[in-house]
Amino acid sequence: MRATRESRLQLRLASTSFVVLLLAVVGLLMWLSRDYHLQFDWTRNGRNTLSEASRNLLKTLDQPVQVTAFARQTEGVRSSITEFVGRYQKYKKDIRLEFVNPDTDPARTRAAGVRLDGELVVEYNGRKENLNQVAEEAFTNALARLGRGGERWVVFVTGHGERSPDRQANFDLSTWGAQLAKHGLKTRTLALGGRNAIPQNTSVLVIASPRVKYLAGEVKEIEQYLAHGGNLLWLTDPGSLQGLRPIAESLGVEFQHGVVVDPTSQSMTGASANFVVALRYGSQPVVRGFDLTTLFPEAQGVTVQPPKGWEQQAIVDTAPGAWVETGPLTGRIEFNAGQDIRGPINLGVALTRKQEAREQRVAVFGDGDFLSNTFIGNGGNLELGMNLVNWLSSDDAYINVPVHTAPDLSLTLSHNAQLFMLAGFLLILPLGLLGSGVTIWWRRRKR
Repeated sequence: MRATRESRLQLRLASTSFVVLLLAVVGLLMWLSRDYHLQFDWTRNGRNTLSEASRNLLKTLDQPVQVTAFARQTEGVRSSITEFVGRYQKYKKDIRLEFVNPDTDPARTRAAGVRLDGELVVEYNGRKENLNQVAEEAFTNALARLGRGGERWVVFVTGHGERSPDRQANFDLSTWGAQLAKHGLKTRTLALGGRNAIPQNTSVLVIASPRVKYLAGEVKEIEQYLAHGGNLLWLTDPGSLQGLRPIAESLGVEFQHGVVVDPTSQSMTGASANFVVALRYGSQPVVRGFDLTTLFPEAQGVTVQPPKGWEQQAIVDTAPGAWVETGPLTGRIEFNAGQDIRGPINLGVALTRKQEAREQRVAVFGDGDFLSNTFIGNGGNLELGMNLVNWLSSDDAYINVPVHTAPDLSLTLSHNAQLFMLAGFLLILPLGLLGSGVTIWWRRRKR
């Protein structure tokens, strides 16, 4: 085709129109990206999206939140902090973020107790807390601690071989105790009797699997605590109640003699038949929307006939195929009609009653091992333990926020796959490019 003056003019007009339209589209996209923000989180577990627990917590905060980031003029650090806090600002508009350069304002940095570059100081309702890591779990838990009205004391009865929130033994509860402290709940142990009365500021009293019998005077103290509206978490294990039967009778609680066994759980875990995997939860607030499995080793069943004024709800129970084995756990274990108690079996129950314009709350479990250092890491045991204390202390909104792991950050390849990729990038791809270049050169030369 012969180029004419007319065709050349049309080609120039077409080229100019294309450039003008391209620049207009780019400018429009830049304007849209500045005024309108649309984000998609395609990571496997949504680690760049604020969790539902964090969003629910933000709804409970009715005061502004001030976040001061002590970070040097390093673009990477400041931009990551801005992006992180922006996730929260999306759901709570009155979160304010301010940057302070430690190099240019050392006095303010020292006054804030800041030691690390990128450290955050979070302030809410006249209280503040320093954070050394920029992560959702740490930030949301800090907001939960700052948002609690007043102190929450979780008091563990001691002196009878109970599980301790301080000791590190497998039987004890130090892992759970550390999590309680992390969420702004203060723990202490208390030996009853004498001058050691149960403090009035106790939010939750915990009786955790005693192994020595309580004295009559100590039982009386617990009865008085309950009579005055105190909240109680009672963890028991199969066997003797160690003198606490009057407490059980006052609450209408009866523990079924024997150990709960579940063949289905045994097939799932490969452990003993008395390791119960629970998947059935009631409508009680502690487990509302709770969909994690929980493990209860060597539990006993709990039944309740609540006294007048009390209401009871099931927290967790077994599958229908489980039962309470009243015989020894040796040899072939099977259900014996007339002797054993057929499931489903309640493993944990809650009792509530109105007491002086507020709700008194009690939770009773037929197992204490599920919160012990040995088993608290199984399934949702830790989350259930945290929900229990938050409910008992009337902090229903403050639930445990799970850590956002990132399973898509690493790529694990087999040895053969690594060799294939190595050969592909170092041999096949270069040879392919070289061959295509030679072919093109050869064809052009033959024209």
